[in-house]
Amino acid sequence: MSQYYDMGDQTLWNPSNGASRLFMSQVSTYQAELGLPSGIGPMQADECQIDPVAFKAFVDALLAWHRRTSHAVVAALSQGFVATVLVLAERAGIEVNWQPAGYAEGGGLRDVQVPAPPGSSEGAWAATLQQKSRELDRFMTA
Repeated sequence: MSQYYDMGDQTLWNPSNGASRLFMSQVSTYQAELGLPSGIGPMQADECQIDPVAFKAFVDALLAWHRRTSHAVVAALSQGFVATVLVLAERAGIEVNWQPAGYAEGGGLRDVQVPAPPGSSEGAWAATLQQKSRELDRFMTA
């Protein structure tokens, strides 16, 4: 059995029920964390629709949230979800905002790790996440 994540008539992802159930649980978690709807509709009859406008806003907010954390555990726990969402955004033709306007004045880091992990550059952060999403794309059946 599998489920379908569609944007209009285009299927973005067709995961197994187990992968879909885990993903949808994480969607709920990150919607609550961000205080923002994901645009990923409810799963009905093994199908859900993704609203492109709401999904873009969610993806951009998720990237900004992920960028702000310097907590090693939070970053590790969220990286797979963020990479999965990036695959869906790319398949949908959504141009994500890797450096949103106002980031510099937007409040710095959250969930700071003590002791601090070794520093990494903004470019390294984006490159790592982009590589992870490219790797996942090979395994996400459309």
